[in-house]
Amino acid sequence: MRSAELARLADVSVRALRHYHQLGVLPEPERGSNGYRAYDVHDLVRVLRIKRLASLGIPLDRMPQLLDGAPADVATTTAAPAGPASGSATLLDELDAELAAQIERLTRRRELIARLRTHGTALDIPPELAPFVAVFQGDEVTPEIARVDHDQSVLLAHFVDEEGMTHLSHLYARISAPDLAPSVSAFSARFGALSADSPDAEVEQLVEEFLAIFGPVLAEFADEGADIDVGGASELFAAHTRDVLAEPQLRAIAEIGRRVDEGWAAHGRSPG
Repeated sequence: MRSAELARLADVSVRALRHYHQLGVLPEPERGSNGYRAYDVHDLVRVLRIKRLASLGIPLDRMPQLLDGAPADVATTTAAPAGPASGSATLLDELDAELAAQIERLTRRRELIARLRTHGTALDIPPELAPFVAVFQGDEVTPEIARVDHDQSVLLAHFVDEEGMTHLSHLYARISAPDLAPSVSAFSARFGALSADSPDAEVEQLVEEFLAIFGPVLAEFADEGADIDVGGASELFAAHTRDVLAEPQLRAIAEIGRRVDEGWAAHGRSPG
């Protein structure tokens, strides 16, 4: 039979047969005088065995030892005698462990999806921050500032370590709490409204407003020794804000940073 008929009988594609040839799991017959390769029922049996092993999750590169061994070599038993496990038994143990790990990963993924669905946030927001980012993106906040908050959250979640993510989640939870969330949203809306025409007095007023809202929270975290270290990626955050914010907004951020650092220094704290 030709490759097309072998593929039809085995319910695989001709391309799959070529792939089996390339990996050496299916011997490649010589071409006949007519230029075609001739396959027989033994090739069909081998392809069916390949399919069966593949259905168990056995990689193609692990199949030759099973395909070319005696049937007893392929068999496995749960009542194996003491001593080294057979190759197939070991392989089944590996496959079982791999499937268990996949199930665990999929279970965690479903839990994350459920959390994202519950909080109604963007799918690319880290689930640890999802409940809080939604609060920062209320109706008062401009789409531009909502995008900045979103992207900065993505960057933060990537660069902080596990301990830093815990501190970051706690910080987000605190500033999105009912007693602070309205003030935070109002501040974000006014910050987003800053433009090239905004007077210096408006910028200064926003700086004072930030310190009044966030200052006590930042002091709490400093007292607790919480440190959100971005691992030397500070310049990336600075580059991001330079690209997306207006000049008065950048001035406000710079002044806020200076005032916060001064406050920490005055109380013997590190800026972190």
